[in-house]
Amino acid sequence: MKILTACANGSGTSLMLLRTVKKTMEKLGYQITQADHTSISEAKGIARNYDVVFTSVPFIKMFDEVKKRGGEVIGIKNVISAKEVEDKINASDIPAKFKKD
Repeated sequence: MKILTACANGSGTSLMLLRTVKKTMEKLGYQITQADHTSISEAKGIARNYDVVFTSVPFIKMFDEVKKRGGEVIGIKNVISAKEVEDKINASDIPAKFKKD
């Protein structure tokens, strides 16, 4: 699966979130084929190329196009909380859409 993390500037927060997401998804048994982080402004243009977008809660609505084409958009409050990421993954359609290893 292809994942993208996005924050306001595309450096610190999105990178921390990417590390948390990758570690958590691998622990849960999901195969990640591509993982990138970027700014919100860039993410709006490239998000359609990803299966799942993780972003801060205030930015969720900026990715409605991803949802419309069947992708997942997950809002995270604490970017270093593996528990929050795991809970949000399990509450999403990811378990139904993607096979675990």
